[in-house]
Amino acid sequence: MNEIVWKSTKDIPSQPVSPGISVRQLWQGELSARAMVVEISAGAQWEGIDTHVDNSEEVFVVSGTFNDDIRDYPVGTFIHHPVGSSHVPQSETGCTLFIFYPPKVDAHKTPIQHSQY
Repeated sequence: MNEIVWKSTKDIPSQPVSPGISVRQLWQGELSARAMVVEISAGAQWEGIDTHVDNSEEVFVVSGTFNDDIRDYPVGTFIHHPVGSSHVPQSETGCTLFIFYPPKVDAHKTPIQHSQY
């Protein structure tokens, strides 16, 4: 499909995924590729460990300061979480992230479908 897709975050309902953390899905493509905006309230922390078993995660900090349980990432920072990495998303001050998941492919180059949040 070669159509341009566009959405405004103000038109997308926020879906809570963890206490103080919500997602606004912007786009879903083939092989579970997707783009979303994640909003983390001040003091919120993901429940458990976010492990990237079969796909990488690309993160851009749009506002605030994001922390992955190791370091702080200020506004304007890009983060690449490769397959096999893990982290604990959180923010002391609150933040907004743009997150992109590329199409999923397993080690044998077979497409893998991913469930939505």
